[in-house]
Amino acid sequence: MYLQELQLENYRNYEKLSVSFENNVNVILGENAQGKTNMIESIYVLGMAKSHRTSNDKDLIRWDTEYAKIMGRLQKAHSSVPLELTVSKKGKKAKFNHIEQKRLSTYVGNMNVVMFAPEDLNLVKGSPQVRRRFIDMELGQVSPVYLHDMSQFHKVLQQRNLYLKQLQIKKQKDITFLEVLNEQYIELAIKVIRRRFEFIRKLENWAKPIHSGISRGMETLSIKYKPSIEVSEDTDWSKMVDVFENKFSQIQQREIDRGVSLIGPHRDEVIFFVNGRDVQTFGSQGQQRTTALSVKLAEIDLIHSEINEYPILLLDDVLSELDDYRQSHLLNTIKGKIQTFVTTTSVDGIDHQTLKEANTFHVRNGFMEKGN
Repeated sequence: MYLQELQLENYRNYEKLSVSFENNVNVILGENAQGKTNMIESIYVLGMAKSHRTSNDKDLIRWDTEYAKIMGRLQKAHSSVPLELTVSKKGKKAKFNHIEQKRLSTYVGNMNVVMFAPEDLNLVKGSPQVRRRFIDMELGQVSPVYLHDMSQFHKVLQQRNLYLKQLQIKKQKDITFLEVLNEQYIELAIKVIRRRFEFIRKLENWAKPIHSGISRGMETLSIKYKPSIEVSEDTDWSKMVDVFENKFSQIQQREIDRGVSLIGPHRDEVIFFVNGRDVQTFGSQGQQRTTALSVKLAEIDLIHSEINEYPILLLDDVLSELDDYRQSHLLNTIKGKIQTFVTTTSVDGIDHQTLKEANTFHVRNGFMEKGN
């Protein structure tokens, strides 16, 4: 798949933009704070219905305007379809092929994107929350069911936390309702956990050979999904229910005292190992970067294996963060295969045929024009 056209209205520092792209590498050049990252972010938002940079949708709306609109035309294997996402103070509206989607979970996944930005190097060394968000965003693209289950889980989690707070301050005393919430919570949590186990297994299968290639065969990558309860991918459903119920009975008073849910998918972790050692704790900066790059490139293959089309790759100012060898590995991987958008202040010093053959665009103060 590839993005043929992009139009922006009142998006960040763009009042209006209309641009066409080809199915190859598109380099977006410009000084800092001119709109390069805003443009590449808009493509991500068009696909994912949320930003990778902010959780506040109002940040996407141009100053002193009421809404931001992103429109695109996507070429898929057998069709060309329009997408449209409008962000206003009232919320978001998404259209696919001119039809408004009642739920964002039915919209996400129509245009698959993989983002690699400097902050993604924190995938390995950042907080568990960064890794959970990574799973949710990537798995949600290829599994609308997961997106729906995750959304339902968060609703029950909010209800449960609210009730625990009420029990904490003695506003409520009825434990029976907590037990009803526990039933709903456990069912949704297990659905989420099982899909995450499957996703991490597939991701590891794709990432392992990539990591071995980048490290010239010196390193072996493994990825482990670690839930907040003692279960594995092989644990059957009824056993998982038992483990959750037993754990809830053990920590009930602690949860009431603290007013929060202490176990569940929102507390789970992903651990990366290189040659059997935890990369976050024991890995060098180079190993951490190689791991992050391997995982990002593995995402591309994983999505392709699930939907039989390559996603769109967004490289936001990341080439300058990689050494020559990792740059070359990344650019060789995408060559002639994936529509890619690269933002950078300059391509000087990057001697690679892929960039020499790329389409070039120049961005200045919210305006964009095609280069030579």
